[in-house]
Amino acid sequence: MSTKKDLRRKTIRAFVLLTMKPGTSEEIVSSRRIKGVKMASSVLGRFDAIAIIEAESSEELTKIIYEMVEQHPNVIHTETMLSMFTPQP
Repeated sequence: MSTKKDLRRKTIRAFVLLTMKPGTSEEIVSSRRIKGVKMASSVLGRFDAIAIIEAESSEELTKIIYEMVEQHPNVIHTETMLSMFTPQP
């Protein structure tokens, strides 16, 4: 049994900050129905909403973010930050 950690099996967590068209930030809450979106909420400040996403690969993460943005035509801009620490099961 190897004691090395298999980095390919780690879950990726990303925080996606969203700028929305005025008055539409509440719509992002429906993103929770998309597989991989663990939390979505409208927020106050520089951005209008935030979504926390978990994926098994960067390809899956890209697909989730693309799907989230595509389903919300009121999204103007996104900024994605990858977590330095992986979620614990």
